[in-house]
Amino acid sequence: MVVGARAEIDEIVERETRAWDTQDLDLLLTVFHPDMVWPWPPHKDAHDPLEWVLEWGRFDETRWRAGWSDLFATHELVHNRRRILKVVVSAQKDGALAVVDVDTLWRHRDGGDFHWLGRAGKIYSKVAGEWKMIAQTGLLDYSTFARRQEV
Repeated sequence: MVVGARAEIDEIVERETRAWDTQDLDLLLTVFHPDMVWPWPPHKDAHDPLEWVLEWGRFDETRWRAGWSDLFATHELVHNRRRILKVVVSAQKDGALAVVDVDTLWRHRDGGDFHWLGRAGKIYSKVAGEWKMIAQTGLLDYSTFARRQEV
């Protein structure tokens, strides 16, 4: 049954990717758990959560829709590349973690790039038979950690 859960997690990651690609707010909002809180590191090397920011608070469809609408109105999506590296599903099949490399480049209509680049830990909870993202870490650059392990 974990194979089925793995496919369901792959689908929600791919759905989120499609939503960004098409700038489909309705589709994007289907991904989030009502209790989602999304802390964000201010840069890809901010591994210490003491540096992280919390801009929007707990999921609020109206507030989050307005924020993403503003992004879509002021930026052009240049590319959105995502690669699932790992999916772990709890033994109880009600929690999951997807590790995803993200390279999403937005260009402001007046110039200037807004680059989401790094590795995310996307955390999901199964509620009423449906997976929802309840938290996400990242996007962070872990290449320095990989180099340490190679030594």
